[in-house]
Amino acid sequence: MIRDPLEALRSLFGFEGFRGPQAEVIADVMAGRDVALVMPTGAGKSLCYQIPAICRPGCGIVVSPLIALMADQVRALSLAGVRAAALNSQSGDSTETVRAFRAGELDLLYVAPERAAMEVFRALVRQAPVSIVAIDEAHCVSQWGHDFRPDYRRLKDLADLLPGVPRMALTATADAMTRADICDQLGISPERLKVAGFDRPNIRYGAEGKRRPAEQVTAFVKAQGPVAGIVYCQTRAETERMAAHLEAAGCPALVYHAGLPGETRAENQKRFQRAEHAVMCATVAFGMGIDKPDIRFVAHLGLPKSIEAYYQETGRAGRDGQPAEARLFWGPQDVTLARQRINEGEADETRKAHELRQLAKMAAWAETLGCRRVPLLSHFGEGDPKPCGNCDNCLEPPATLDVTEEARKLLSAVYRTGQMFGLQYVAKVLRGVPDDRIGQLGHDRLGVFGIGTGLADSQWMKLGRLLEAHGALARDLGHGGLRLTAEARPILRGEEPVHVRAADWAPERRRRAATAETTESLPPEDKALFEALRGWRRKLADQEDVPAFVVLNDATLRAIAARRPADRAALRDVPGIGAVKIERFGDAILDLVEAAG
Repeated sequence: MIRDPLEALRSLFGFEGFRGPQAEVIADVMAGRDVALVMPTGAGKSLCYQIPAICRPGCGIVVSPLIALMADQVRALSLAGVRAAALNSQSGDSTETVRAFRAGELDLLYVAPERAAMEVFRALVRQAPVSIVAIDEAHCVSQWGHDFRPDYRRLKDLADLLPGVPRMALTATADAMTRADICDQLGISPERLKVAGFDRPNIRYGAEGKRRPAEQVTAFVKAQGPVAGIVYCQTRAETERMAAHLEAAGCPALVYHAGLPGETRAENQKRFQRAEHAVMCATVAFGMGIDKPDIRFVAHLGLPKSIEAYYQETGRAGRDGQPAEARLFWGPQDVTLARQRINEGEADETRKAHELRQLAKMAAWAETLGCRRVPLLSHFGEGDPKPCGNCDNCLEPPATLDVTEEARKLLSAVYRTGQMFGLQYVAKVLRGVPDDRIGQLGHDRLGVFGIGTGLADSQWMKLGRLLEAHGALARDLGHGGLRLTAEARPILRGEEPVHVRAADWAPERRRRAATAETTESLPPEDKALFEALRGWRRKLADQEDVPAFVVLNDATLRAIAARRPADRAALRDVPGIGAVKIERFGDAILDLVEAAG
């Protein structure tokens, strides 16, 4: 039995010395003191409870939310010579585990929060000496955390059954309000809270607007080289489409979401854990506490619901301390959809208001024109962070446009129309669009009616979302109307400028024009063939269960419609269709061309 923490660190884990606050935290727990610890992913948080559990008399109980994480931890500890086991719904040897726990033959016992809340487990912990109670991913206990789980609320009762046994709360992600709630819910004195910092300097943060998102993500993934990474998607269907796109581009890809059979999810996670070159396309159901140090990138296809969630998810990259990339691909529509989900959810109004504020902060982070690390660290309460010199905005400062005058017009229109309408209505007033409702309400007689004809509707919408993200506009939870906040005053007075990223200011109008040009450039008879080819491609894609572009992309179909190849030799000259696809689809394509005349 090892009683000295430093000896345990060296003999069992192979490290010569403790890092950061590890020694102080471990000394506190060894002395029987409670600790609430906030420590960045990859900084050695697990050792802070594993070593006291090994060195103190009895068995350490560790509450962890993911079965896969438990299995990884138990395997790693067992290989190091630590007596560890897990009790969860997939435990195949629970009878032996219970026996070993009662007999004092375990150093660590991992349990799920649902199991820890059961009366039968509470009876069990009274039957053997317990060294510590450690609650991992402790942000789950807080209603203000990004991943609140009701079962975590009952863990204080478990710890209370063991007077004199130190309790630990550990997380990598918690703002000031969440930290206070964790301490309150778990009965840990706020004086026992230790915050080890949030900066992950090895991660390079970046964000870009979604234009052709699947292609953007694929280009990003390919640029990283043959490494392991995660692509987080908003929906289950999106994970499968993204994986198919990556596979078609030659990038090995796996899928993980809650709709897959349990054995498939487990197998895909196992394959990813062991792979040096693989991309996991997943919903946020994947990854909490994943024990894979060499993930080199995390990409998000869509806006996360909060900065806490984003920090937690991107923190899965670069746990080995080596350089890693975090890239967000997002669009204003992500904010609209997320806000709609919140408003239509079952949470109470206080919770909805909190979630909407968190979403607005995340959107503001995505829109920021300055260093990305500064607002990230400021959100978690780190005082006066300096620009990092390592994010996309620091490395290549974006060109900007001053839209302060336009912002003042929009804010004035919101005020003059009564602070009770949504962005679409306000944009119509600004652009002077004839509308029965506007006429009935007399808003066509306002001074702001028609003062915004110089901007497209999409630009007013973008500007409105920007002002909302920065807190100058707030949305009523009941009817969805916009109102001015205190942050709007300095903008209206001309005291605070408003800038937008020049590259993103009018992308929607340019994209529509480009699309129109490519379709209108085809004569009518070629357009008919193009649509016939698209119909054939759609049916084939459905049969093959792949996205349509995987069969042939639109540019190739347009080229076929314009060139009208008469045989396979001519088909080979069309860009975007290789020999294998000519062999598979050539006859069908040529038949469609011939039928078009």
